[in-house]
Amino acid sequence: MKKIVIISLVASSWLLASQTQTPKTKEEIKAEINTLKSRLSSLQTQMKTFEVVKTPKEKLKTHTELGYIGTTGNTDTQTFNLESKLKRKWGKHEGTLKFDGQYADNKGIVSKNKFFVELEYIYAFTGRFSFDYLVGYKQDKFSAFDYQAYTGPGVKYKLIVSPKHKLSVDGNILYSVDQYAKVNYGDIAKTKVVAYPNAKNTPILATDPSYSDKYAAYRLKGVYVWKVLKNLKFGQELSYRGSFKYVNRYFVYSKSALTTKLSDIFSAGLSYKVDYVNQAGDNKNTDTTLTANLIVDY
Repeated sequence: MKKIVIISLVASSWLLASQTQTPKTKEEIKAEINTLKSRLSSLQTQMKTFEVVKTPKEKLKTHTELGYIGTTGNTDTQTFNLESKLKRKWGKHEGTLKFDGQYADNKGIVSKNKFFVELEYIYAFTGRFSFDYLVGYKQDKFSAFDYQAYTGPGVKYKLIVSPKHKLSVDGNILYSVDQYAKVNYGDIAKTKVVAYPNAKNTPILATDPSYSDKYAAYRLKGVYVWKVLKNLKFGQELSYRGSFKYVNRYFVYSKSALTTKLSDIFSAGLSYKVDYVNQAGDNKNTDTTLTANLIVDY
């Protein structure tokens, strides 16, 4: 295309020159050709400024952590851990879906059964500051609650953005619902509490009814990532969710993790999670989980 344009310009210049009384020399014609080439290059540069640049859509990204421990002999236990995060960006918008669950049993008796799901929408005002809306649901068979649900708007801010260190903080105002669990008893007089999970074929003669509590709440969260080495990364996540109405009702979640890259897709990781519930009735307040995981990023 470029050659055709140049030939056309040369031909037109030659025709104009042929109509004049004084024919131009070869040097003058070459100079005109170079001038036309320069103008053509300038025109092409100007046209590029008017081209619409199409930004490719970012595909769905997934992060999955799988952990399993099994023992036999004096104890016969199975422990499962699954954590997954799906993320999709389009322009200034971002959507994430996170699932985190643990399950364990010893000779058929469940010793851990918990999970939580969070759905989050983010709109970026700048590279550091953004708006977000959160929806969360948590279920833990060994806490005082059948389930907990919360939702509300908030803001995020990236405090540190560097090749080795990243730190972001966010805060949300929430509407929360706590559904308290039923309490099972071993006899009608309610003198003996049968802890969950009940052994098979254990008769439950009486229960206390469950009830729900709705209140305004808030959540503060920080996420820190440190790239220790080229293939080694440390991460720390800490969140605090509390009630405006009940000062002594709050929930703390912490995750500390070391991750090392094995390939472009696979990694190995070690994580330590702490889940603290300040109001848990007769249940223990702190639940900890230490797992070794295979991590898949795709």
